[in-house]
Amino acid sequence: MSENTRLRPLPDPAHLPALRREYVHARPAAGLGPLDPPVRVLLLYGSLRERSFSRLAVEEAARLLEFFGCETRIFDPSDLPLPDQVKGDDHPAVHALREHALWSKAQVWCSPERHGTITGIMKAQIDHLPLAYKGLRPTQGRTLAVMQVSGGSQSFNAVNTLRLLGRWMRMFTIPNQSSVAKAYQEFDEAGRMRPSPFYERIVDVMEELVRFTVLLRPHTDKLVDRYSERIEADRPVGAADAILAAINPTA
Repeated sequence: MSENTRLRPLPDPAHLPALRREYVHARPAAGLGPLDPPVRVLLLYGSLRERSFSRLAVEEAARLLEFFGCETRIFDPSDLPLPDQVKGDDHPAVHALREHALWSKAQVWCSPERHGTITGIMKAQIDHLPLAYKGLRPTQGRTLAVMQVSGGSQSFNAVNTLRLLGRWMRMFTIPNQSSVAKAYQEFDEAGRMRPSPFYERIVDVMEELVRFTVLLRPHTDKLVDRYSERIEADRPVGAADAILAAINPTA
């Protein structure tokens, strides 16, 4: 793992054995907005196990996103300190996570379900993403896809919690989601996901994430422009906006 980036390499990025290519759009967002520059996606997973199913699911998601023309980064949380463990969060892993979040235009969060909710590893990563950082906002206005893996029957506790957190972080969480039940049965010895309805759902979710990101990306600045933040920053509206508001106060 690089000291500077703390990113996991993606094994076999172009190998998609479970994907039936005759049924998939190579550019699912075509016609919804500009496809250039490529959508930049940060992917987070929530387990440090050597065979982490949340990481394996994220890797499958990243391969699909790259097939769809996106750029991806998978953050490695293995040496991330607990929130408030290091004074001022002054730790290389924290700095790297925040820089990757600022780089992204979309994110994927995947957690195992543990004791009916997300793991501490997953929550620690989100807790290290402040609403404001160096005058910028690492999460606000970005699209988000949520996923979970379970050791038992299908559940939605983790994705529901991730949705709550995404809303709190001022992200546009897409409607679709993925919950992989009995994850130990869904991956082969090489760590690749077997063809199944669970895999098909991950394809659905990644297609939808790309579409919503391309659709919203040209309008993000307008969508997250807030009255309270303009006051806080002492940033009056422009003359054209003020005139429009006076002419048509209900607009």
